[in-house]
Amino acid sequence: MQFHRIWGVILRYNYLFKHSLDRQVDAFYWPTVDLVLWGITSTYIASQGPNANLAVLMVVSGIVLWIVLWRGQYEFTVNILEDVWNKNLINMFVSPLKLSEWIAAFSTLGFVKAIISTGFASLIALLLYHIKIFANGLLLLPLLFLLLMTGWWVGLFVGGMIMRFGTKVQNFAWSMVFIIAPFSAVYYPLTALPNWAQKIAFIVPSSYVFEAARQVFVENMLDWNKVIIAFSLNILYLVLALMFFKSSFKKVLDRGLVKFQ
Repeated sequence: MQFHRIWGVILRYNYLFKHSLDRQVDAFYWPTVDLVLWGITSTYIASQGPNANLAVLMVVSGIVLWIVLWRGQYEFTVNILEDVWNKNLINMFVSPLKLSEWIAAFSTLGFVKAIISTGFASLIALLLYHIKIFANGLLLLPLLFLLLMTGWWVGLFVGGMIMRFGTKVQNFAWSMVFIIAPFSAVYYPLTALPNWAQKIAFIVPSSYVFEAARQVFVENMLDWNKVIIAFSLNILYLVLALMFFKSSFKKVLDRGLVKFQ
């Protein structure tokens, strides 16, 4: 694995981001819309009950933390889809670029974009609702990394689907991650879910992360048991997603990159 090749891929997609309005909108506009819409909604709901500040904190913090997971998968799925649309895969892999370096570039992009988007959303939350998301920053760091890991394996899985089945599954590039959102308990505790949904949440790593995050916000302490469970599940799914991604890429090579596109 060569760093200069990874850096070259990162630069390629970064230039695309700088000159693509729709990607910039995804990075800044939609997080702002979500924070304004759901923040106002939660403020109204909270005004009808006793725990006003807590309700707003749970919703707003959930929105900000979800961005980390979303950005982690977005850089895999949309960039792969972009290469498929532009018939650019053959140009990428006619070079000495390795599959591992391609994956490393996507992972790095997801990490960097997650920092930028999350930092921006945190500032909006502070300005609009006076909520300091990272007041307990050190306790949240492991949770942010776990959410990024979840985004990575979702991105690898969807990227593998796009390479295997082509643009007919392109909608999954934006929508697949939201399948796990209801079971992640982003805005509400796991106990609010019906029994069948709680059973699904049991195998969704992000559900443990958001539960642990709420405990950090309310009790200023981190449940390391939840961290360990979420990390173990993420490792398992990352391995499976990598295997699927490599298998899909091999099928693309067998069919021929030109024919695939």
